[in-house]
Amino acid sequence: MATLKDVKMKIGAVKKTKQITKAMNMVAASKLRGAQTTMESFRPYATKFAEVLGSLAERAGEEVSPLLVERDEVKKIHVVLCTSDRGLCGGFNTNLITKAEAFLKGKTGTGIEFSFTNFGKKGRAWCRKKGKTIADDYIGVVGGRFEFNTALKAGRKLISGFLDGNYDEVWIIYSEFVSVARQTPVLAKLLPIPPLEKAAKDAEDKSRPYMAEHICEPSSAELLNDMLPRNVYVQIYRSLLETSTSEHAARMAAMDNATKACNDMIGSLTLAYNKARQAAITAELMDIVGGAEALKG
Repeated sequence: MATLKDVKMKIGAVKKTKQITKAMNMVAASKLRGAQTTMESFRPYATKFAEVLGSLAERAGEEVSPLLVERDEVKKIHVVLCTSDRGLCGGFNTNLITKAEAFLKGKTGTGIEFSFTNFGKKGRAWCRKKGKTIADDYIGVVGGRFEFNTALKAGRKLISGFLDGNYDEVWIIYSEFVSVARQTPVLAKLLPIPPLEKAAKDAEDKSRPYMAEHICEPSSAELLNDMLPRNVYVQIYRSLLETSTSEHAARMAAMDNATKACNDMIGSLTLAYNKARQAAITAELMDIVGGAEALKG
């Protein structure tokens, strides 16, 4: 049975843990506000960029960019996996890695070679553990401060690998920020660039104004070929912003739950301490009373 000293030491240890989790919760909340502001300001740009791209694709004529062409046989798949560098964020990284495992499992048995570009230490550690080929990794990006140039650098390497035939397809796995309480793992194709069917449907929707017919200089085809690589950079950058925001939200929630668990544990230990102390005092009183009665007798 634990002594009073042991219980008191446990209470002190839990209180120190609570201070850490509460501080981490506050830091995550502060970072979340900044990341969410940046992400939400970029979303409209990414959406409008896709609409403009879809409009140009409809008018580009018969010319087809190599970035749009599907390979006859897919044997080499490259995956961009976005995870965090640190833990203590609940099931955030586990959900992303589970998404990656499910994707790979769905492609097994077809002789496909997989390679990875990792944003984050957790994804890199998983790839090393599973013996996956790592073509490139970027540490200190997700959850930290980064610029569009980071996506530009990664995107250029991916496009070069695709055009050189090193990859037949390029996919990206990231966490989409839905709300502070909900982050959803997403699997999306980067290359070849998927058909922009949504843009075509929006163009046919007469209830909302869409891209009116414009005279393009240079031609629509030339402009499209120039914008297609930029689309890859935009999608990567948006994925990184979404994942960073999701990480901070997940960590804030995890640390909040940990702080609540510490409070519950402190309450339980304090109750146990008070009961043990009361029992010890009662035992001492009984000894005193018993001794006094013995002296009287």
